[in-house]
Amino acid sequence: MSGETLLEASGAVVGLGGREILHGVDLAVHAGEVIGLIGPNGAGKSTLLSALSGDTVPSAGRIDLLGEPYTGYSAREAARARAVMLQDPTVAFAHLVRDVVQMGRAAWPRDPQADRLIVDGCLEAVGMTELQDREITTLSGGERARVAFARVMAQGARCLLLDEPTAAMDIGHQERTMVTARTLAHETAADGTGRGVLVVLHDLNLAARYCDRLALLSAGRVVAVGTPREVCTAERLSTVYEWPVSVSEVEGQLWIRPTPHAEL
Repeated sequence: MSGETLLEASGAVVGLGGREILHGVDLAVHAGEVIGLIGPNGAGKSTLLSALSGDTVPSAGRIDLLGEPYTGYSAREAARARAVMLQDPTVAFAHLVRDVVQMGRAAWPRDPQADRLIVDGCLEAVGMTELQDREITTLSGGERARVAFARVMAQGARCLLLDEPTAAMDIGHQERTMVTARTLAHETAADGTGRGVLVVLHDLNLAARYCDRLALLSAGRVVAVGTPREVCTAERLSTVYEWPVSVSEVEGQLWIRPTPHAEL
């Protein structure tokens, strides 16, 4: 599945604290797909997402959003094109859940009736309608993550960047979140345009189940890009994660799991 290129890194090099984290990364997000970013801790996944979101400027290479570098966008224009859900969705102030989701509409001209319908739909999609009048500081970590996802959806951007959105969620809400992300990517908007989703995931089975493509990072480099079956081989995953991994197929789905280490 390969639609319009919404977001693209070309030879992106990023250094932090005097150390190079990303080494010439090439990666594209296309309309009509969910692409999963996987890899071990410290591989550079969050750094790459930060660069793709425009928050971190590469020291070499370029990042293009809808075919243009971020330097050509105002903050408001960029917010209309891409929306970002960070790893830690903590809100410091006691805003109501509905008000937090409403913040996603800030980049667009105010339209109370349309905004209300959009916010209602996003709250329903994440199962937070009944809690919309709660203060967000009273919610669990998983509930706050669902609110953050609703806010990102409400932003109405064509490209969604999600950094470990399911990490704090129970299994049911993990599945619902990924189903929703997949639906967003695969449906066509009223104006005929498509959306794309890039999601950072540690759960390899979740990634293989819901992502159209996967990009596997290791030590700041993309070592493989392709379908889950192409990327998730036992040999490759065992090498990158430095632990023996088995890959099998059950009812048409990949099943990825660590195997007991002979020395343990």
